[in-house]
Amino acid sequence: MSDRAVLHVKGRVLVGPDEVRDELWVVDGRTTYERPSGARDIRTVAGWAVPGLVDAHCHVGLDTHGPVDEATSEKQALADRDAGTLLLRDAGSPSDTRWMDARDDLPKIIRAGRHIARTRRYIRNFAHEIEPGDLVAFVAQEAGRGDGWVKLVGDWIDREAGDLTACWPRGEVEAAIAEAHRLGARVTAHCFAEVALRDLVEAGIDCVEHATGLTDDLIPLFAGRGVAIVPTLVNIATFPDLAAGAETKFPGWSAHMRRLHERRYDTVRNAYDAGIPVFVGTDAGGSLAHGLVADEVAELVKAGIPPVEALSATAWGARAWLGRPGLEEGAPADLVVLDGDPRVDVRMLAAPRRIVLNGRVVG
Repeated sequence: MSDRAVLHVKGRVLVGPDEVRDELWVVDGRTTYERPSGARDIRTVAGWAVPGLVDAHCHVGLDTHGPVDEATSEKQALADRDAGTLLLRDAGSPSDTRWMDARDDLPKIIRAGRHIARTRRYIRNFAHEIEPGDLVAFVAQEAGRGDGWVKLVGDWIDREAGDLTACWPRGEVEAAIAEAHRLGARVTAHCFAEVALRDLVEAGIDCVEHATGLTDDLIPLFAGRGVAIVPTLVNIATFPDLAAGAETKFPGWSAHMRRLHERRYDTVRNAYDAGIPVFVGTDAGGSLAHGLVADEVAELVKAGIPPVEALSATAWGARAWLGRPGLEEGAPADLVVLDGDPRVDVRMLAAPRRIVLNGRVVG
């Protein structure tokens, strides 16, 4: 033990929202609450420690034009890491980022494979674009490529209708979700509008991204089935600009997007009040920069979610939902040290004092 470097984190360690310890130790990259005997090379960090933050909806290896090279993917991952975001759920990417798994200085990634979208009904170069008859096969394919998740595009603008419409018939959705579950994968779906939600939830979907179309009549269905939402409010903030850009060509779609934006905070608060699980996601990697988790947590608070619950949505709760440990004994030492108590003021997340990844201080 005397030859090993040891990190000592002291102050207030938020093992859970109500479980606070005075210190933890990092030995061989792992968390322990027992002081190591005989250690001489000890580095000490003081402050308020929380588990490494989670962005439950981002896209590494993707920008507005489609897949990017490895250097750009690395910059995206580093931007997340430097913001204290140490666990990413990649909600669809055309790039192969498996090479990152060998890098202990980059965030851990849980992948959902590549988006699965209807032909000519999504952003060019992002997704597998297919017809309903191929949905089950492509879900099985992406279940094998992902890390326990598959991502569908549930709705998108239909140019003939001039508005958002559902992308998949009910029968194909049921069969595809059943196949994913048979293969041990959970399914999530991009949904802005109201129209696709009931079919997706009744078909057994596990999560809905954005969920701006969640209405009062659908909330009990989501709550009763335990379907989570990831609101991505920092992305929803772009809706007015999107609407303005399409006003002339698609006035119905533009008006719809404005309505979804206007009620966004009520939608999230009503979902939370009903017991629907809500998690933090930024939608970084398309048009948004990486590293925006603190902004998204602040948006959840603005929507009316209590600060400690908004914090849990990117910390303890999010990690449990994704099946990854926090600051338990023996867990990988992925943590963020802050200047104050983020349960009281989530703005503390915006300026980490220290970032520890796999037991190493990386920022």
